[in-house]
Amino acid sequence: MIELKPFAKLGGADHGWLKAKHHFSFASYHDPRNMGHGSLRVWNDDEIAPNTGFPAHPHRDMEIITYVREGAITHQDSLGNKGRTEAGDVQVMSAGSGVRHSEYNLEPITTRIFQIWIEPTTEGGQPTWGAKPFPKSNRNGKFVTLASGLEGDNGALPIRADARVLGTTLKAGETAEYQADKARHLYLVPAAGRVEVNGVAVNARDGAAIRDEATLKITALEDSELVLVDAA
Repeated sequence: MIELKPFAKLGGADHGWLKAKHHFSFASYHDPRNMGHGSLRVWNDDEIAPNTGFPAHPHRDMEIITYVREGAITHQDSLGNKGRTEAGDVQVMSAGSGVRHSEYNLEPITTRIFQIWIEPTTEGGQPTWGAKPFPKSNRNGKFVTLASGLEGDNGALPIRADARVLGTTLKAGETAEYQADKARHLYLVPAAGRVEVNGVAVNARDGAAIRDEATLKITALEDSELVLVDAA
């Protein structure tokens, strides 16, 4: 089963410096029928104006994964971590027992990100932060695990969740497959391009909520960049 969530129909907000679309209920957008997909709780599509951003604010008991699509995001937190994550790369913050952080676009261009929140398997614990580059040349035609809490996903940024976040790039006409347990909750969003997923067309920034599918066959209808979450 594939439920398409067209980008044009997503909830959202325009704060001037921040234009946000919400795949699930978030902040002032609340739909009790759309509170998440399994342990995937938030998928925000954010556009952040140059030299603006989110001032320091708290989080706890959430795995927060940021996939940078364009520009770069600069992170600083109450643990002393600082870092700049560029387009195509990923950062992860395990909020654990509690942490304050800020995220700013210090670039001269608009920064565009997906921010993904996944519920952890256990509460509390020491907060952590990390970032890692994932060269696109390593992704062509296959999914690469970017962040994971699943055993055997070596090399991925660790998260404390029964989930993994994957990425791939496909040239027009190329295909990729992903095998999953039918009981898992899969959520696919093209950061760019247009694809067909098991016969369902998914445009850039649309969401595809997937259940009861053992195999995903994804065909690029044009050059595409994809992010996929596989969650309990």
